[in-house]
Amino acid sequence: MKNKINILIVFVIMVGMVQAQSLQENSTNDWPVLTTYDAHHLAKIAMPIGGIGTGTVALGGRGDLRDWEIMNTAAKGYIPTSEKLRYIGPFFALYTQTADGKKDTRVLEGPLDYSLYEGAFGSPTVNHGFPRFESCSFKAAYPFGQVLLSDKKVPLDVRIKAFNPLIPGDVNASGIPIAVITYQLINTTDKAVFASVCANMPNFIGEDGSVREPIGRGNALIPVGAKENKNVFRKDKNAQGIYMSSEGVEKDSEAWGTMALSTSSNENVTYRTSWGKEVWGNSRLDFWDDYSVDGRINNREHNGEDRPMASMAVEVSVPANTSREVTFYLTWHFPNRETWTPAEDGLSNMLTNYYTTQYKDAWDVVEKTMPQLPNLESKTKEFVNAFVNSDLPKVVKEAALYNTSTLRTQTCFRTADGHFYGWEGTSNTKGVCHGNCTHVWNYDQATPFLFGELARSMREIEFAHATDDKGMMSFRVNLPLERANEFGRPAADGQLGAIMKMYRDWQLSGNDALLKKLWPKVKKAMEFCWIEGGWDPNKDGVMDGCQHNTMDVQYFGPNPQMGIWYLGALKAASKMADFSGDKKFAKTCNTLFKKGSKWMDENLFNGKYYVHHIEPPKSRDDIAAPLLKGLESKDLENPAYQLGKGCLVDQLVGQFMAHICDLGYLTNEENIKTTLNSIMKYNYRDDSSSGFNNMRSFVLGDEKSLVMASYPGERPLYPFPYFTEAMTGFEYTAAIGMLYEGQTENGLTNIKNIRDRYDGLKRNPFNEAECGNNYARAMASWGAVIALSGFHYSAVEKSIQFTATPGNYFWSNGNQYGTVEIKNKGNEKLVLLKVLKGEFSLKSVKLKGFGSTSFKHEKVLKEGTSQEFIIQK
Repeated sequence: MKNKINILIVFVIMVGMVQAQSLQENSTNDWPVLTTYDAHHLAKIAMPIGGIGTGTVALGGRGDLRDWEIMNTAAKGYIPTSEKLRYIGPFFALYTQTADGKKDTRVLEGPLDYSLYEGAFGSPTVNHGFPRFESCSFKAAYPFGQVLLSDKKVPLDVRIKAFNPLIPGDVNASGIPIAVITYQLINTTDKAVFASVCANMPNFIGEDGSVREPIGRGNALIPVGAKENKNVFRKDKNAQGIYMSSEGVEKDSEAWGTMALSTSSNENVTYRTSWGKEVWGNSRLDFWDDYSVDGRINNREHNGEDRPMASMAVEVSVPANTSREVTFYLTWHFPNRETWTPAEDGLSNMLTNYYTTQYKDAWDVVEKTMPQLPNLESKTKEFVNAFVNSDLPKVVKEAALYNTSTLRTQTCFRTADGHFYGWEGTSNTKGVCHGNCTHVWNYDQATPFLFGELARSMREIEFAHATDDKGMMSFRVNLPLERANEFGRPAADGQLGAIMKMYRDWQLSGNDALLKKLWPKVKKAMEFCWIEGGWDPNKDGVMDGCQHNTMDVQYFGPNPQMGIWYLGALKAASKMADFSGDKKFAKTCNTLFKKGSKWMDENLFNGKYYVHHIEPPKSRDDIAAPLLKGLESKDLENPAYQLGKGCLVDQLVGQFMAHICDLGYLTNEENIKTTLNSIMKYNYRDDSSSGFNNMRSFVLGDEKSLVMASYPGERPLYPFPYFTEAMTGFEYTAAIGMLYEGQTENGLTNIKNIRDRYDGLKRNPFNEAECGNNYARAMASWGAVIALSGFHYSAVEKSIQFTATPGNYFWSNGNQYGTVEIKNKGNEKLVLLKVLKGEFSLKSVKLKGFGSTSFKHEKVLKEGTSQEFIIQK
């Protein structure tokens, strides 16, 4: 009998465990998951939650909020606080009471990382003194982030869900200044639990995290700027919460604006618009004592602080073996942005953020967005599910998807006229390297294939504003736009890449009007190569002049990096000229392309890879005036900072772009394949602990990478500065080239190596840095999606192309997106094309290397529909 009882007890326990596990698993099925980070890979995670061009706040790996970058500047590591000693910042707390009266109160975060324990006066971490959950993990499929919390002492498990809408082709829906944070309370017991979730956030308007001054013991640097800030509780049609404003911050300041902390919950809500006056920790103690009694909070009179704390507690009963959700909304509205090139010439240095022209203030954001959120979340899930459930390798999906977060950081912004701009990246407190830098943004493929409107905006800025009447394109654009060409310095790769990007974005959009408008300047930009003292003054199809480039130096003489960009630009220009009716110019470009391609194969290919022939100018007089600006090498007879006979990691970047544009091979196909094999042979580092690096270290210890350049043969005394570094954008370029050439194992190995470095333990998976955080070049990673799916779309020809390899793939062209399933059907292929967003017309469908089908009449594919095609060989 005793054994039967024991068996019954074990059975009941097991059933309970299964029910609890099932409940937890079901709770995670609502949102897609691509990557799960365990407790040992959380410390560096900071996932941006914000719209394109709005700024962002980041969800930390343990469930905290960090990197508050909502006031027009970078603020890595910044956590706003409410009091002088800076102990208390934004946090969410949970109060629970079980049926037998047992109470528990703790913050909704996992344990602090050990690296945050030590400081001269104890832990320096904001909110260090609170009890926390003992177990934590993080799940992500950007823009969805989830933190799973559990603790034996707490009767509820918790899933934190945070996101901001991200819908390809819909820039406005993807550009809302809101962070949606939901706390799912999961009751795995057989009795109801009373709970309260309390949101706490200081009103730090005026304090953007970039300006700091010494204060207190040890002269610690703390942010300053808030003045006479006010909190007011509001309850309107769609939301209730605390509206934050300022009466003391100057209204022309970048850090002036409004914020709101709100909820749509109809449950009982209690709140504070201020905490008690801070003396020896009393305000913290007062809040904790008040909240821990019953999960409710009583208001306090304003304590006179410039950064008053706002608190709002939402009560909810969680029935046995089920879950309940409490959702909060953080919204912001900061209209003023200083230009990245301030001047003292009487022109205004202040710009207006586009998103603030769509809303009156932060409360207006809540009221307008709340009714749309179910649809916005559904559309975002539809996109992410379609992408995550494709048959692409996980590392490819992760690299592509997670780097799109850069569009929603302070690297990028939009001005009131809707134009889109980007720094190269950011430091911890400001933007780095201004001006839509052409030679960096050349690599980005996420923007054009997800948000074509933004990419076309950049083309308009480059050609209509940054290119002068002689065809010289400033590779950095100054602002306001009246000063766009003020920088007055061209980059060879940047300018030629812009021509290829113009072709790409015209093909993707079919926007003939834009091409017609910009073609005269596109043509001028091409002709600029042939000016006296220019890049190809003798018009032989070979770049051999003074070529400033993305290595921040000038190459002298023909080299693969600039030369292949040139060939790609010639080919793209030829096709655009032909469409524009300029047959003579098209023929000129075509002729130069053929001559240059032949010459490079015969003269620069050494049997293993393409090399650089260093050919110094006879004198400065042989260099065109615009190309003389900023010369790095002072000795032109023996110029420093050259590539020489090195094997450069992205020597085929122009070919990478040509494949993206479906322009075919720019040089001999076999030479391209051999070169990529050589890059893998000579530039690959299986261990980084033994190699010397004279510059920045983005790879350390036993981490694997592709270094910028290797020298199997003779090395210049002083090569270009970065030759010993490894940077993800360049690695992606080489890896994607390998994918295009069928060297799939090598390509995927290199992408995996990058993502292994950004694993949450050592680095943030949502911040691939180069010259700054959230670096634009890393968005080259989207190219791997295009390469493996074989995708090419032409709205001009109304054609679409995919790989012939059976599988399920995601596709997007910047305006529409969907999925395609390719199946073998005897000697034929079945293509099932689904449109999840948008509408477009087709005249033909092609499977690369297999066959195609054309239609007498255009087929219109509408949103939400699918179409089957049979492709014969």
